[in-house]
Amino acid sequence: MKTILITGFEPFGDDAVNPSWEAALRVDGERMGDATIVARRLPCVVGTVQAALIAAIEETNPDVVIGVGLAAGRADISIERIAINIVDARIPDNAGHQPIDEPVIEEGPAAYFSALPIKAIARDLREAGIPASISQTAGTYVCNAMFYALRHYIATARPALRGGFVHVPLSTEMAARYPGQPTLPLDTLAAALRVMAATVATASGDIKLGAGTIA
Repeated sequence: MKTILITGFEPFGDDAVNPSWEAALRVDGERMGDATIVARRLPCVVGTVQAALIAAIEETNPDVVIGVGLAAGRADISIERIAINIVDARIPDNAGHQPIDEPVIEEGPAAYFSALPIKAIARDLREAGIPASISQTAGTYVCNAMFYALRHYIATARPALRGGFVHVPLSTEMAARYPGQPTLPLDTLAAALRVMAATVATASGDIKLGAGTIA
């Protein structure tokens, strides 16, 4: 029996909900073939997200980790390719901290690539009618810090573990607070997580699919 850990983030700032967690919560406990999904919520705090992530991994002992975070302004499911070793916070996190030009992990490598079949995930999401793209940047805030910490933990402590990160748009339920911003319904976000879980549960490797950018 495989275990797929899906993490989402607690609400940030003045928002009462975070769609990354609400979508993850909807699929918690579901089965995908011989895999079971478990969901855990992480703090939106740069300084504690790594410890919370590792605690969740050690508690659930997963075969795969899919980190999920909110990226307001994006219109689709963004499957992240690269995590970089930098925190450059434009605004304070939920603990009021605003690290600027600091490494996620001291003396860690500059970057890590995702250890998920990102292009197979994009293909399967599109085939399911869910908008998706490959993203070349996870930003320089808490989401990227979590992604980098996950990949560093895999590289240094659990090389058999697979893991990566995706960003989701605002949920339609938040549209009134963000007029003019693209949104997707929570049902669609949860459906996207099911597709991703099914893909990572069965894929033995990635596929060739043109998904880069010119600029």
